[in-house]
Amino acid sequence: MEAPPLIAVVGPTASGKSELALDLVDHLGGPEAAEIVSADAMQLYRGMDIGTAKVPLADRRGIAHHQIDVLDVRDEASVAAYQREARADVAHIRARGRIPVLAGGSGLYLRAVLDQLEFPGTDTAIRAELEARAETVGGPALHAELRAADPEAAASIDARNVRRTIRALEVVQLTGRPFSASLPTYTYALPAIQLGLQVPREELDRRITARATQMMDDGLLQETEGLLASGLAEGRTASGAVGYSQAIDVLAGRLSVAEGTHAIALATRQLARRQIKWFRRDPRIHWLPAGEGPGPQLLRSAVAALDDRDEA
Repeated sequence: MEAPPLIAVVGPTASGKSELALDLVDHLGGPEAAEIVSADAMQLYRGMDIGTAKVPLADRRGIAHHQIDVLDVRDEASVAAYQREARADVAHIRARGRIPVLAGGSGLYLRAVLDQLEFPGTDTAIRAELEARAETVGGPALHAELRAADPEAAASIDARNVRRTIRALEVVQLTGRPFSASLPTYTYALPAIQLGLQVPREELDRRITARATQMMDDGLLQETEGLLASGLAEGRTASGAVGYSQAIDVLAGRLSVAEGTHAIALATRQLARRQIKWFRRDPRIHWLPAGEGPGPQLLRSAVAALDDRDEA
């Protein structure tokens, strides 16, 4: 098997992407043969470990990981900045004669690395006006405006995600075209193969519920307390992350621990549904049955997909 210049492991949260990426690197020859580039928007943040299911350093098998722990919780994540930095990581990995393995579930971040994509500029005046209106009329009202102007973009953006709604409206005003028109076509920037993990809904929901409970047991509330002391509430991106926004509500007394755990599981299931819809639109993904979870069978399926690519 001759591996492609870039392998991407994609799919919804809790589908087993991190474990398969590690197994693939081992199969390819270990830390001297391949390195992992994260495509999880929230794993960019230092200290956000439990709530993002970040692979602990001790469990990374000596494999280099990139685009993890590169932002402070006060910073605002940017797809354009991620594209620049992650593509530089990919280029450096290839220059070392190794294979980049991109792994994550943040769809636009993945495509920012994989596909031919340029981001429209920004306009501080337009952005400020939209932010002021969001404070006045609320995020749902802005989302309704986006739905009228660009239904496709609105369908891909959670109505509660005010930041992304504002960005989409900003692009519409800047370019005079729908925000969705600036999304990439399915054209790779360099040869790649995407391996998607497909888990039956009931099994995925079970994993998500178990993960939410485990996060609480592992100390999510204590982690969130520490992050709040470091300025988490000042970070518009980080403070809205699934898991942390609910933990903040528990710490503030707005939810009980049990209610917070349930809210995390619910929000994560909703996130997983949006991720699945996003990935289903990409005809290039090789889907692998991952209902049994990470392990030898899933790795064999992934290797077979890589072999099939070589034979095609």
